Amino acid sequence: MFDVDWMGQLAREVLRERVPALIAEACAWTVGLSDRPHHERRRGRLTGTGGTIGDRVARGQSISGDEDGRLDLGDARPGSFRDALNGLDADGVVYADHFDREVLEPFVLGTCVLAAERARATRPAEWAELLDDLGEDGRDLVGVVRAGEWEAPLRTEAEHLVLAALADQPLLAVEAEGLPLSLVRAAEALTREAADPGVAPPREDPDASGAVFLARAALAAGELAPPVPPTDAGRLLTALLAEGLEPEELPAVLVHLPLAPGTADAVLTLLDAGR
Repeated sequence: MFDVDWMGQLAREVLRERVPALIAEACAWTVGLSDRPHHERRRGRLTGTGGTIGDRVARGQSISGDEDGRLDLGDARPGSFRDALNGLDADGVVYADHFDREVLEPFVLGTCVLAAERARATRPAEWAELLDDLGEDGRDLVGVVRAGEWEAPLRTEAEHLVLAALADQPLLAVEAEGLPLSLVRAAEALTREAADPGVAPPREDPDASGAVFLARAALAAGELAPPVPPTDAGRLLTALLAEGLEPEELPAVLVHLPLAPGTADAVLTLLDAGR
């Protein structure tokens, strides 16, 4: 095991600095959750109850059920953020799994990349030694983060920070708190979409055809359903790099993939942050 404790500590420090942003992103993620149909599992069968999550909250009923959910989220106050995380979507997936993929994972990856940038700038000697230990050249900071394995413990800490702040807060109050940022995110998406009018897909560059093939394989391996939304940009970037694509190949490859508006920009932003 590599001696990278100092880097793990630095990542935790950066995470602590970003707690307000993390809580804001968590609140924004909940916006609209109360309007979704409520589902529960009865005797092993997933079924809709005929109302929305918000209807359950208004009646003081639990959102989550007894047959599903994470044990660490159990015994939640009815109608609370924790209770909503343990609720089920139409496919029987707990919302906590969506929260992990859509909020915690990309936020933690971005935090680790920021920590790597700080380490490179403020501790050059230790950074060089770390790269040597990890067998990385430092050009791909996402790759350095993956090799250093800082994400898993930091994701757990990020989850604890969110729950400490929001776990027992009423879902409707959390939604209200997240509405301003949610509107900003929606406006950003519309702006990107307006700047990228629908046009015929570009002809595939013969020189990039092998990379495009690998990229499409990465979508399948990463279980990323098209069109891939911007919230899955972190997972997409991880899948592409894991498939062996080089960072400099991605701009030419992304235009040939089934992505939702704004996803390519989000991937390239993460890529730039990792350089």
